[in-house]
Amino acid sequence: MSVRAEFIPYLIVMAVVTYLIRMIPLALIRKKIKNKFILSFLYYVPYAVLSAMVFPAMFFASGNIISAAVGVVVAIAVAFRSNSLVLVAGCSCLSVLLAELILRFL
Repeated sequence: MSVRAEFIPYLIVMAVVTYLIRMIPLALIRKKIKNKFILSFLYYVPYAVLSAMVFPAMFFASGNIISAAVGVVVAIAVAFRSNSLVLVAGCSCLSVLLAELILRFL
């Protein structure tokens, strides 16, 4: 069996599972959700999932964990001042670059 032929069943299973995860809530929940706890939970789920995926990766994005930590601290500080995402990312990248240059000379 070739690699392509082995890939097709995996692709089909992945497509079915992905479709079911998205289709079942739409099929089962017909009326508007009024429960404040569930609404609050559903509101914060995307933020929690995104931070759980992104935050650990930030410390291993550069070659040095110290420069990565500097970038994380700068990103958090700039973000708390309610700046745009582009500015937060730019300041963080610049701080990592500067930290890498400083650490290279030490």
